[in-house]
Amino acid sequence: MWRGVFPAVTTKFKDDGSLDLKEMERCFGLQFEAGVDGMIVCGSLGENMTLEPSEKIEILKVAKSVAGTKPVLMTVCESSTQRAKTAAKAAAEAGANGLMILPGVPYKSAPSETLNHVLSVATASGLPSMVYNNPIAYGVDVTIPMFEELAKNELIVAMKESTDDIRRITDVFNAFGDRFDVFTGVDNLALESLMMGAHGWVAGLVVAFPKETVAIWKLSQAGRYVEALAIYRWFRPLLDLDVSTFLVQNIKLAEVLAIQTNDRVREPRLPHSGAERARLTAIIEKAIAERPVLPSL
Repeated sequence: MWRGVFPAVTTKFKDDGSLDLKEMERCFGLQFEAGVDGMIVCGSLGENMTLEPSEKIEILKVAKSVAGTKPVLMTVCESSTQRAKTAAKAAAEAGANGLMILPGVPYKSAPSETLNHVLSVATASGLPSMVYNNPIAYGVDVTIPMFEELAKNELIVAMKESTDDIRRITDVFNAFGDRFDVFTGVDNLALESLMMGAHGWVAGLVVAFPKETVAIWKLSQAGRYVEALAIYRWFRPLLDLDVSTFLVQNIKLAEVLAIQTNDRVREPRLPHSGAERARLTAIIEKAIAERPVLPSL
């Protein structure tokens, strides 16, 4: 069902902290112009837990307005299953094409609790759903035996594989074949995962460098790994910015320099400043100066 590059987009704010819908429309449009295959809004990169329920729906509608026929998924990240079900229903009613579901955070749920949460949320929406599995960040691993249970429900169609263990991709295919659409969710393991057969890439740095991200995906699918690897090696210092507690500030700073937007965030986050901002700016500016010429696709 879902294939290719799905940006996990950032949320843009005005000076007063309100949503900047116009700027999101512009930034989302750059992604689709570059050839991405879908979009995920209000994820962890989108500062999900700082957004009000009504704001999430506004962001979804902006993404839908520029996506055309391509799918837009809403992230569901709530601390209670009831709130998650309410959010899922609202997303379905507003036209989401699917969900990306996180376990209830920050509670580290037992396997039976995690399964109950995911299945309850998907069922409440009636939408095809991707399970976001990131045990490093959220402390809950959706294991192969747990996916065996999830596979019994036709609404669970995909997984965002962010365990940081490249072996898990092969484990998934050995266990399930093509039952699930498997997306890599770790930017600096993306090409490795695609070479292991992942169907797509839930990407972060794509918001600042969409053409390069799409090029890596298309080249890998064409078996042009030498060309993909050349871009990936250039990209690697930037992709490392995704694997950080401060990924939101990191990637928004990359957007400032690459697509001339802003890096406003919602508290408790604060934009980078001082020596750290200078350090990261140097990494990003070096990459921009050495940007590769992309091969014909």
